[in-house]
Amino acid sequence: MTTTRKLAELSGNAAAAALSPISVIVLPTGAIEYHGPHLPLLTDYLIADSVANAAVDAAAAQGLDVWILPTIAYTKSDEHHWAPGTMWISWDTLMQTVVELGNSIAATPAKKLVFFNGHGGNLALLQVACRELRRRFGLQTFLMGATVPPGDHDGPEELGLGIHAGHAETSLVQHLRPELVDLAVAEPSVPAHLAEYEHIGFRKRVTFGWLSNDFATNGTLGDPTGANAAYGEQLFDASVTDAVAAFAEIARFDAAGGATPAEAAS
Repeated sequence: MTTTRKLAELSGNAAAAALSPISVIVLPTGAIEYHGPHLPLLTDYLIADSVANAAVDAAAAQGLDVWILPTIAYTKSDEHHWAPGTMWISWDTLMQTVVELGNSIAATPAKKLVFFNGHGGNLALLQVACRELRRRFGLQTFLMGATVPPGDHDGPEELGLGIHAGHAETSLVQHLRPELVDLAVAEPSVPAHLAEYEHIGFRKRVTFGWLSNDFATNGTLGDPTGANAAYGEQLFDASVTDAVAAFAEIARFDAAGGATPAEAAS
């Protein structure tokens, strides 16, 4: 009897027998894109794939009915279109892809789908996809980040702007694949002028459309120079633990609180 939680490793018949309406299907989404001179192109893919697989295994060990699909590598990375090595597809290609995958999942007994996202450029699209899949196929859909926000640490001051190839991401890759990190060529790039705006910012009430070369041409938004594997391990472990707890809530989640659709609308 197999103990794998990788759904694609099962036969079709085994998958049909293993899944039920309470099964949680996890679909990680990453990216292949420029992450400065010091990190690999697969950074977002690596983080999403690694955290998701570790979290699914840990959740299954606790008795949760959770399964994982292969990570999507090529996504909406056009904010880095100018940089070498970025592999991106259009928003409508990615939307069509996840909608058709949702249709395929709806054909199984499982009815819960989690997008486990490691790339910020996918967020808005996946939020729309969650509602589209809910409406069209009746799936319960969820979107969660691959990592928890960095907590207090002794790293460099990034003014809340370390969102790409900075201290946290670089530390995570140092923990996961240290041979792929070259800190000798890492350079800080913190657009400090953005911190002067009270309402406008990456995580503030007013967001804005941007390309990564609006700020710098080294592909970095943050300061990777103080990154270290020990902090990366802390982030990884915290992200896995938080994801397991989230999967437990997703497994029991009921938007209507047990009411029928007609009752919930009254």
